[in-house]
Amino acid sequence: MNKAFFKQHENINSSTPIDLQQCLSNLTFNSDGLISVITQCVITGEVLMQAWMNKTAIQKTLETKYVTYWSRSRNKYWVKGETSGHTQHLKSMRFDCDGDAILCLVEQQGAACHTGRLSCFYLEVNTPDQNVQVCPAIYN
Repeated sequence: MNKAFFKQHENINSSTPIDLQQCLSNLTFNSDGLISVITQCVITGEVLMQAWMNKTAIQKTLETKYVTYWSRSRNKYWVKGETSGHTQHLKSMRFDCDGDAILCLVEQQGAACHTGRLSCFYLEVNTPDQNVQVCPAIYN
C-alpha cells in the first residue's frame, strides 16, 4: 500500500509515462488481496458492474484483453462471458488517484448483469417516495 507513489504523480502531464509494473506493485489491495473494479461501457459511458480482481486477474486481463475477475463466492477466476457469451473486451484500464480502485473501459457483448440486464445498476432510489424502482438503461 503506497499512496505516496500515486500522490507523487498527480501533477505529471499526459505525455510522461509511468512504468506499469511500478503502478501495479503500488496498488492497494484489501486483506483478501483484492481490489475493487468498476466496469464501464467505452461506447456509451454506462457503468456496467462492480467486481474484484487480484494481481493475477489484472495480469490475465492485460494479457488477454478479456476481463478476468476473482469470484469471492466461488473462490476462483472467471472471465466475463466464458459461459454466457456476454464478453467484456478491454479497451482501457485505469487506476484511481489513490491506487485503490480500477476502472475498466470495455466493449460489452450482450448483458453485463446475470439478470440479463445491460447493467447491474438497475435499482434506482426514489427519495421523495422513499422507495427503490427498476430503472431503464441509461443508454440504449
